[in-house]
Amino acid sequence: MEDDNKFSYFFLGLGLGVAAGLLFAPKSGPETRDLLLSKADEGKEYLKRRTNEVRDQAAEAIERGKSTVTRQRDNLAAAVEAGKQAYREAVSVTPNEAEHI
Repeated sequence: MEDDNKFSYFFLGLGLGVAAGLLFAPKSGPETRDLLLSKADEGKEYLKRRTNEVRDQAAEAIERGKSTVTRQRDNLAAAVEAGKQAYREAVSVTPNEAEHI
């Protein structure tokens, strides 16, 4: 919820800044439009780069999670197998052998 407020305030400030910039712009209309278009293009490129970075970070986190789950699954399977083996060994001991242990 706090992030929504931060974004709202950011865009409100951005809009007010653009409006003030247009009112007090020292350049002519076409020059100002060209400047705004170039800044908008810069903003789009920044967002594309940032989106790619976030996507790559998410993919890395997913891969780390998958490897952790796989490792834990393998550890659990090994523990279960060791328990089964210990049970087999305990069951296969004859009562005579059990007295000597």
